[in-house]
Amino acid sequence: MVTVSERSPNPLTRARDAVWRPTPGSLRLLALLGVIGNAAIVATGGAVRVTKSGLGCPEWPRCTGDSLVPTHSPEHPALNMTIEFGNRMLTFVVLAVGVLVFVAALRLRPRRKDLVWWALAQPMSVVAQAVIGGIVVLTELHPASVSLHFLVSPALLVFCVILWVRAGEGEAPPRPLAPIRVRRLAAGLVAACAAVLVAGTVVTGTGPHAGDAESRRWGFNIEDVTRVHSALAWITVALTVLTAVALHRTGAPPAARRRVHELIALELAQGAVGYIQYFMGVPGPLVVLHMLGSVLMWIAAWRLVCALRDRGTAPAPRTPEPTATEAPQPA
Repeated sequence: MVTVSERSPNPLTRARDAVWRPTPGSLRLLALLGVIGNAAIVATGGAVRVTKSGLGCPEWPRCTGDSLVPTHSPEHPALNMTIEFGNRMLTFVVLAVGVLVFVAALRLRPRRKDLVWWALAQPMSVVAQAVIGGIVVLTELHPASVSLHFLVSPALLVFCVILWVRAGEGEAPPRPLAPIRVRRLAAGLVAACAAVLVAGTVVTGTGPHAGDAESRRWGFNIEDVTRVHSALAWITVALTVLTAVALHRTGAPPAARRRVHELIALELAQGAVGYIQYFMGVPGPLVVLHMLGSVLMWIAAWRLVCALRDRGTAPAPRTPEPTATEAPQPA
């Protein structure tokens, strides 16, 4: 016996069922879309900064005083308004994905409360991100609010990455796959990555790409904050290499070793981009690439942590009752 949807699965039906009749696999796919969307919004936010479009839409939630969308303005170039408005629109796309993820987690059978809570955090965090974005505009790109606006994205990515991983796992208590000293080393590595992200916001808030030619900067010496940022990056690399050595010596699972190798590759690429942009005078495209690289490293670090424990396999989804339009057909 086959159903109508099995005989003629069209993309719209599959998309609907991924949300309304989800499986652990379809929930993982939706969670992955959340990871991609939040990484992309960091890149578009970087484009806003390097093109000095931070005040392209000088009001919030409207773009201008009397319009929600960009309109002709002698004070704000059309390109800057379009770039800033496009970044705002991407926020709604990420919010929509977050809502779909939450609905899918609620509809998953058997329902898993842990996944529901991880999924709920995504749309709630995007709303918080939008509010902070409004504060950024209303404070005319104060570096503290801009830094917070960026740092919410890595925080949100934690929810997205953990949901992405957990949707493919079971509900058993976590079983460590590495000695405690290795897991502590990995936790220290994540903390170092977080410090690099925070220091990076200070560098950007001190340097030439603060979002607008007239926006306020931190009063630090750019060379000093760059050295601090670089030192933290090298500490992160050292911790990653130590973690890799420890994983190989303790016979960690292949998945954990792959994760740490991926992180090392990303760190080397990120370091190369960082030094190239420094010696080339911080060109805008490389700044955007460096920002994207920072969140990719953050994602890889959390995937490494998740690979150091096992929760069993995901429970098999329950077979839903056929609907009127999916009545059993003759074989």
